[in-house]
Amino acid sequence: MIRWIRQQLGFDPPHQSDTRTVYIANKFPHHGHYIPQRFADNRIISSKYTVWNFIPKNLFEQFRRIANFYFLIIFLVQLMIDTPTSPITSGLPLFFVITVTAIKQGYEDWLRHKADNEVNGAPVFVVRSGSLVQTRSKNIRVGDIVRVAKDETFPADLVLLSSDRAEGTCHITTTSLDGETNLKTHFAVPETAVLQTVSRLESLQAVVECQQPEADLYRFVGRITVTQQEEEIVRPLGPENLLLRGARLKNTREIFGVAVYTGMEAKMALNYKCKSQKRSAVEKSMNTFLIIYLGILLFEAILSTILKYAWQAETKWNEPFYNQKTEKERNSSQILTFISDFLAFLVLYNFIIPISLYVTVELQKFLGSFFIGWDLDLYHEESDQKAQVNTSDLNEELGQVEYVFTDKTGTLTENEMRFRECSINGIKYQEINGKLVPEGMTEGTPDGPVSCLNREEELFLKAVSLCHTVQISYDQTDGPGDPFSHANGFTPQMEYYASSPDEKALVEATKRMGVTLTGSSVEGMEIKTFGKTEKYKLLHVLEFDANRRRMSVILQKPSGMCILTREKVMFTKGAESAILPYTTSGEIEKTRVHVDEFAMKGLRTLVVACRNFSVDEYQDVDRRLHEARTALQHREERLAEVFNFIEKDLEMLGATGVEDNVSLSCGHFHRTMNILELVQQKSDSECAEQLRRLARRIKEDHVIQHGLVVDGASLSLALREHEKLFMEVCKNCSAVLCCRMAPLQKAKASDLVHVVRLFKTSPEKPITLAIGDGANDVSMIQEAHVGIGIMGKEGRQAVRNSDYAIARFRFLSKLLLVHGHFYYIRITTLVQYFFYKNVCFITPQFLYQFFCLFSQQTLYDSVYLTLYNISFTSLPILVYSLFEQLVHPHVLQSKPALYRDISKNSLLSFKTFLYWTLLGFCHAFVFFFGSYILMGEDTTLMGNGQMFGNWTFGTLVFTVMVITVTLKLALETRFWTWMNHFVTWGSIAFYFIFSLFYGGIIWPFLHTQDMYFVFVQLLSSGSAWFAIIIMIITCLFPDVIKKVFFRHLHPTNTQKSQMYTNREAIGDDFIALQPLSRAKNPLGKIRIRLSFQMEEAKISVSSEYDTAQIRSTGEDNRPLIAASPPSPLVQPPAPYP
Repeated sequence: MIRWIRQQLGFDPPHQSDTRTVYIANKFPHHGHYIPQRFADNRIISSKYTVWNFIPKNLFEQFRRIANFYFLIIFLVQLMIDTPTSPITSGLPLFFVITVTAIKQGYEDWLRHKADNEVNGAPVFVVRSGSLVQTRSKNIRVGDIVRVAKDETFPADLVLLSSDRAEGTCHITTTSLDGETNLKTHFAVPETAVLQTVSRLESLQAVVECQQPEADLYRFVGRITVTQQEEEIVRPLGPENLLLRGARLKNTREIFGVAVYTGMEAKMALNYKCKSQKRSAVEKSMNTFLIIYLGILLFEAILSTILKYAWQAETKWNEPFYNQKTEKERNSSQILTFISDFLAFLVLYNFIIPISLYVTVELQKFLGSFFIGWDLDLYHEESDQKAQVNTSDLNEELGQVEYVFTDKTGTLTENEMRFRECSINGIKYQEINGKLVPEGMTEGTPDGPVSCLNREEELFLKAVSLCHTVQISYDQTDGPGDPFSHANGFTPQMEYYASSPDEKALVEATKRMGVTLTGSSVEGMEIKTFGKTEKYKLLHVLEFDANRRRMSVILQKPSGMCILTREKVMFTKGAESAILPYTTSGEIEKTRVHVDEFAMKGLRTLVVACRNFSVDEYQDVDRRLHEARTALQHREERLAEVFNFIEKDLEMLGATGVEDNVSLSCGHFHRTMNILELVQQKSDSECAEQLRRLARRIKEDHVIQHGLVVDGASLSLALREHEKLFMEVCKNCSAVLCCRMAPLQKAKASDLVHVVRLFKTSPEKPITLAIGDGANDVSMIQEAHVGIGIMGKEGRQAVRNSDYAIARFRFLSKLLLVHGHFYYIRITTLVQYFFYKNVCFITPQFLYQFFCLFSQQTLYDSVYLTLYNISFTSLPILVYSLFEQLVHPHVLQSKPALYRDISKNSLLSFKTFLYWTLLGFCHAFVFFFGSYILMGEDTTLMGNGQMFGNWTFGTLVFTVMVITVTLKLALETRFWTWMNHFVTWGSIAFYFIFSLFYGGIIWPFLHTQDMYFVFVQLLSSGSAWFAIIIMIITCLFPDVIKKVFFRHLHPTNTQKSQMYTNREAIGDDFIALQPLSRAKNPLGKIRIRLSFQMEEAKISVSSEYDTAQIRSTGEDNRPLIAASPPSPLVQPPAPYP
């Protein structure tokens, strides 16, 4: 226990050494002094609370809110001193708010517990005591041998021991980790690869030594020591031997691996970032308004205290004959008495701070978030996926987005690419009908490949079809077999898998042109060149890395191959900046020009080269590679040094151009846009000068819209020294497209996060949104104000870490333009209305003190004080904030300019806040002085001459106030549903019914009942009824005049758009009230009716039938916004292979 406490406090870290020793199958040494290392269990924990800490931890977090803490202090003050109101008036609303919030947060954490239990309770198979035992995932221990079957995910980080393949390889996909959708090949060491059964694995005596857990997905350094016949064989282990938790086994029947990192020490868990608490602009404004109202409260309390003592300066008011002071009161400290009076006034006026505002906002966000999931327009039928909300606290922020950052490549193109052009020996070629055709020759090209290629063309195609990590899958590959068993003929069952979509596109292109990859294994590769089979022995693979930005394969050529002059050959491909400087022969300059032309067309480019080795040269290369690969210290540095030694003196073969439709798919670059470029910058000074030229060009060119293209290298230079200049250029562009970035830039996301943070922290403080579908987008998603994950092909990591998740990029349009608009206008009205009605509530209390000698006499009964915000006025604003629609959803989508009207938190500006506050003061003055005029000067309102007392006066003020604030909200409501009618008129009716019962019956459990028969007497007076009607009209009639005047003389764009929806229409929220299973049945009738109404209103809206046709044809990448975007959109870079 002591050690655990020290570990939690950080004094005793669990890992004292830099390495860990894992005994496979937990076969520990038998000598007595060995103490096993302690490792984490395999449980994944994402929940926040436990049963034991929920109450104290949740209370601590809730009372960190200033409003909750303030009301706690007020409640304690009411308990300690004699105050004019009961402690219940503050304690009951506080208890209600704390309870509702705790239930909401507890429910959300229960969902996290439920998800954790599903993961931790998943069945797995482990080898124990010579047999295969089924257990739960959470029971896996470090050292256990785990069996994983095809299409299952790895339950822990495993070192591969063996697979069903004879060579000990397996294929995995890491979509949920790094966003890569294609297959990767992992290897077992030869000594364990032959152990393919449980009985043989039981006899294994081996130890794995490796580094302690770290978050880097691409780094693993270790070694395995296998004892065979009392001889120890040591083999190095690297990332190619490690199977990461969360990855999925593909095209392999089963594998066995030993667990080295478990639970929260797995690399996937270490990459979980602690999500920072995001706060919306509305919440920040709300806190600002709260501080202003706190200032008003303090001012009123101090003023009342000062006026009380000024009034009591006269002896007749200080100690009147009917209220003589006691001796103790006369001798008490003046300072303590002043403080006590100040606190009493503070308690009396404390309801100007609307504590129920927080719980209402919480309910509005929580309940309103269901509408996104229920929206049928955000439901993708093909994949049966609906939109989901992970963070309901940011709903209104969807209506404030100014900059959108998106991973365009995978998000929009879905990682589907196609070969378009290439350059071979300085000549540009295009693919036409499956044939390579020199540029300009487009006529007379027959379908399919032709068998007459010159030496350069054939060598180039062979280099492309051999230099890769593509794997081949057959339908029959569930068991061990010959990887070349299908070499006699290409069958339709053969499918290519690659770690990069570029590689797959290129291999498929060479197949169409007659050079077909038919076999691939760790030992060799096989191609068919126009029907002729050629087998190459794979000697070495120089893996791609982000620093070199290239990869190579060293092959032994087949006998009789005349186009290769030596026995050993190396093919290399990569970025032009990583290949061109190392080439010494071939058409280098022409290829460079062609690569630039391909890039200008938006194609992804690769340069291909080769090198032949003599026998002596290859022996030297082989020796150097062996020494570097078996090194246990500084292995990465030694390999990089050897790779650079080998990949030089290259012969240029050509370049490729692959289309990924980024600029076309995003829909923000068009013909009339002025395209600016920040590419191929070599130094800081050159980059700065280019940025200045672009800034001048933007000012001088009379073009409405500009677009900027920036490459990865230039982006790094711009962010290093010229942040402000780069940001200024970007902010003046409608779209910015970053391309040709190194994968490491995307994987680590440093530049992307830097760009997002740069815009977030700019003086204008714009609201940013980031959207992506891969784990490499997570940092960007978490950094932006709003993060959206797409349920695409790149796993679910982005979805889990996002605030919202949608099935397709095109759904973003409605999510922002419709749901964002609705959420924002609803919550802004909710916030301002709450402050308004509380000003109306407490100002008469303040005015009343001027007429009762500041004696701290309360104007309202304590029950009315308690129930005003909880019962009498709470439901109408809650229902309003869930269903209000100022404009029909289809109008919002067809008129994106309406989105701009609510940007920059315009509806919660200080001007609108001041209007609602002054309106509350004005109405409060009407309530108080209208009632005073009616009842003042000893006026009798009863037929028997009986006069009303102070409780009747307060009840009259309270009655007028409840009706007026409720009708004020009714005037603000445009979209009426049966629920609006029910809660609006029902709240008024409930107040009257409650007051009749409360004041009409003597309740035995009440100590005093000042309100007995007061309400009945008030309602029995015709004059009182007349006064109530007059005061309500006096308050609301100017509002009606103002609305009519401004609507006809100075209408806003929103009001202009409302003319299209002045007929009855079925809104999306009506449909959204039903779950998907119930909403699908009436959907057909609703669509027909909606289509008819839209046609009648002459709105150009696509019918659902047309939309369905578009979806069925696969047209999935529509522009983000139908018209001009409401604000500049910034796209992060696409990865460069």
